[in-house]
Amino acid sequence: MTNNFLSKERYGISIYERGPHLRVFSFAFSLQCKARSKKRSQMDFYYTPVGSGCRTIIMVAKALGVELNRKPISLSQQDHLKPEFLKINPQHTIPTLVDNGFTLWESRAIAIYLVEKYGKDDSLYPKDPKQQALINQRLYFDLGLYDTFAKYYYPIFRSGEPANAENFKKIESAFEFLNTFLEGQEYVAGDHLTVADIAILSSVSTFDIVDFNISKYPNVARWYAYAKKITPGWDENWDGLRQLKCIYGMAMAMPNLDLYNMSGSPSTRAIIMTAKAVGVELNSITVNTFVGEQLKPEFMKINPQHTIPTLVDNGFAIWESRAIVVYLVEQYGKPDSALYPKDPQKRALINQRLYFDMGTLYDAFGKYFFPLLRTGKPGTQENLDKLNTAFGLLNTFLEGRDYVAGSELSVADIVILATVSTIEMVDFDLKKFPNVERWYKTAQKVTPGWDENLLRIQEAKKFLAANLIEKLP
Repeated sequence: MTNNFLSKERYGISIYERGPHLRVFSFAFSLQCKARSKKRSQMDFYYTPVGSGCRTIIMVAKALGVELNRKPISLSQQDHLKPEFLKINPQHTIPTLVDNGFTLWESRAIAIYLVEKYGKDDSLYPKDPKQQALINQRLYFDLGLYDTFAKYYYPIFRSGEPANAENFKKIESAFEFLNTFLEGQEYVAGDHLTVADIAILSSVSTFDIVDFNISKYPNVARWYAYAKKITPGWDENWDGLRQLKCIYGMAMAMPNLDLYNMSGSPSTRAIIMTAKAVGVELNSITVNTFVGEQLKPEFMKINPQHTIPTLVDNGFAIWESRAIVVYLVEQYGKPDSALYPKDPQKRALINQRLYFDMGTLYDAFGKYFFPLLRTGKPGTQENLDKLNTAFGLLNTFLEGRDYVAGSELSVADIVILATVSTIEMVDFDLKKFPNVERWYKTAQKVTPGWDENLLRIQEAKKFLAANLIEKLP
């Protein structure tokens, strides 16, 4: 008996009934399967493994079990602008899919197309209008989510431009929305994995490689950890991200640090030595306070308190030199660096010395010597007495110690070294303070950037001497 459903006319096969069993002569059916396989292999996929949209399609294809005939496109070589590609996609974007002559671009549209044409079921993109609507909403949301990445990070990667703080706030806002969507939910749209999860997984994982703090958004972090485990093609997605990190690695590793400063000031010199100690480069931008450059609108927009030094790190502005040196160590130094260790007691002692420098030593130094630098005349005898008292206290702190706070060089040593070394510009005898004198000689040898510190002092002395009414001694 011939089965009409699997008939010769339909599949080129015959099925004969033998009792309860069926014998299938499947030669023609096998040819049909091969033909289908061949048809699927004609899906040309123009892509780059690092692109978020491209990685989305790779994961969707893996989930569907379809093969893509991959055709890499090098954006750096401008393959997407070549005539042969423009003929396929005049918008010259990737990913682009060509399925047996049908051309489609925009990753989210491609993902839906693949599911609807090749899915064994509709689970990744259900036919139910309400479920589809929710998935579509999340896909459009993802378009905006990735846009926040592009606007904040691409200028840093491609040209080293300072980051835009407002654009970073947009990233945070987008993650807050996603965190809300995932409240009490395992998936971003519905009760199972869909193309919305896959697309958003591709985007969120891109933030992961630039060390964006996903843990601040607990629902997102929970979903992300789970989605990585259950999404087909995750490993290849991560391989693409590793390539992306390599491509932009140098740009990400090299911060754009603008230091607005007066070259010879102790505060500036402290920051320069700290930067040398942690291994970062500073873009030095001179602000001449003698002619009021710190009061110009463009600088006051950066620092309304109009003080120097001021550091701008990819859009993040911070002033007060002691806060800056701590920031540099915590942001760019080695984990638990001795320069500013995590141990609360060690850190407390360093902080105490930093406040001592600002409120006692540097303050006394400034009140006695800075009038000399500006007018050629030092401060009063009372000011000198306070300076000697401050050095006496530092001498006590250094009794039996090689460093001002603890047993290793710290930012406290660097900051106080910048203050004390200002004596190279003026006439002050350290011999009255033997512990300070001993420490000062050692600190010069062990502090990174000392030579530049000394050079800046010498240049400042020449500048001030040439511009003072009375010459420096």
